[in-house]
Amino acid sequence: MRWFLLLASLLIVLPAAADTLSGMVTAIHDGDTLTLVDKDKKRHRIRLAEIDAPERKQPYGAKSRNSLAEICFHKPAVVETTETDSYGRVIGKVSCAGVDASAEQVRRGMAWVFARSTLPNSPLPEMEANARLRKLGLWAGEKPEPPWKWRERHAAAAKK
Repeated sequence: MRWFLLLASLLIVLPAAADTLSGMVTAIHDGDTLTLVDKDKKRHRIRLAEIDAPERKQPYGAKSRNSLAEICFHKPAVVETTETDSYGRVIGKVSCAGVDASAEQVRRGMAWVFARSTLPNSPLPEMEANARLRKLGLWAGEKPEPPWKWRERHAAAAKK
């Protein structure tokens, strides 16, 4: 019976375990998306989990992209994958040379916390509140527009 319980608990835990990718960051697309090349030279487009950064053409988009480049470009990275999005990008928790890229982007005021995907007990909401209070990065602006609203507004304008 003990073996059965052990086996059953492993079967419950194992499917929930995330895959891990590792390699070198070779491209930064925007403030929350990068390309990682693994040891087999396979390219993986990675979307940082738990955050949403300004779009490239949005105010602070270039600064956010440059910030992620400082954190990750040409550095070794480890990605704990969580899922794949509708664009085929891997979504995951990214650590570049030991630095949590999502947390660092939020701490610098270069990204919003993506509330729908934030894990319980995550330090990110508090980091965002601190960046807002200190008027860091995009929070230095008058009224920063969240990227999901910016995308929605631009999609509606394109339909007209």
